[in-house]
Amino acid sequence: MLPKESGYLGIIGVSAQKINVDGKMLAVQSQNYYMLTRERPINYLHWLASDDTHILVEGGPVDYFIFHPDGRAEKVTLGFNYAAGEQPVVAVPGGCWKALRLREGAKYALMVNTLSPEFTPDRVKIGENATWVKRFAGSAPWATPQTLREFIGPNWTP
Repeated sequence: MLPKESGYLGIIGVSAQKINVDGKMLAVQSQNYYMLTRERPINYLHWLASDDTHILVEGGPVDYFIFHPDGRAEKVTLGFNYAAGEQPVVAVPGGCWKALRLREGAKYALMVNTLSPEFTPDRVKIGENATWVKRFAGSAPWATPQTLREFIGPNWTP
């Protein structure tokens, strides 16, 4: 289980190539399995410094909510019903906040994600507060204060 964010994480590995990021040597990329289930249907709000690409392997669909630094919010549905606008891959630029929610009726979603440069605990922020909710409320039709608060879940900060 992935603490604070929820869901299940399996680390696949990191690339052998390294890059200097702010004076720290990091792998160019890391790869993980990630799964949401009915018991853990939400990946709570978090911010990553790295670019993050999610690829749906099976299951779903999953709604992927992205909150950009410029105040925009968007929703991408990871799934295989292309006629309904679903897509199997979403690429999120570093510096964005995001949350995922398994669609009602879906039993699970198994994804692979790649982070570039690699994930490190010092380059992630989990949780937010009323100021963040106020900033993004109304930025999209689904971005109600109640929904945004649900994305933060147990990681509400004062």
